[in-house]
Amino acid sequence: MNFCAQLREEARDIWDGWHNHPFISGIKDGSLKRGKFIYWIKQDYLYLQDYARVFALAGAKANNLEDMQSFARLMDGILNTEMSLHRSYCSQFGITAQELDTLEKSPTCQGYTDFLVRTAALEPVGVTVAALLPCFWGFYEIGTRLEAVGNTGEDNPYRDWIAMYSSDEFAKLTEWSKELLEKYARKAGAEERESMKKAFLISSKYESLFWEMAHTLEEWIF
Repeated sequence: MNFCAQLREEARDIWDGWHNHPFISGIKDGSLKRGKFIYWIKQDYLYLQDYARVFALAGAKANNLEDMQSFARLMDGILNTEMSLHRSYCSQFGITAQELDTLEKSPTCQGYTDFLVRTAALEPVGVTVAALLPCFWGFYEIGTRLEAVGNTGEDNPYRDWIAMYSSDEFAKLTEWSKELLEKYARKAGAEERESMKKAFLISSKYESLFWEMAHTLEEWIF
């Protein structure tokens, strides 16, 4: 069993919970309330900004040119392609670019991004890749399952979301991320591999909290 498979097995209960979450079920059949999806889009936009910072930090620490170039391409793709597409997607739901620029992170979004940036700043690159992987891999797993069993017809307002995360392009990105983690895992000692597993599990838990955050329209209580 390779390292990614070991991590997936360790996180089985967490990941199974994603597929059964009411937010994902609502995307699956199109019944998710529009306001909850809009909330998620807004928080994901804020998340992506710090996600790009994590790739910048990982690239600065990478010990070979190939990995530096890969991290730089991913950061550029997030900042100059994905976020542009995100703004365009938001506009379909009546969210303006000006509104996006004035958003405040929810408690869960703040906690998740703080964890990722701290990991990238303080931990080895392999640990950072492990912390990033549940987002790539998890979204692809969700997207492909929804594409297979969900409603992808024109009556589902979230069909483009399903198509995005089940696409060949996203599959290639996921496979690259898994291969990169395997490469760093092979070089890592037992202690670092344990740190990688811990980071993977923490990010997996935050992914669960992110779905719940959108489902409950989480707010700061103070």
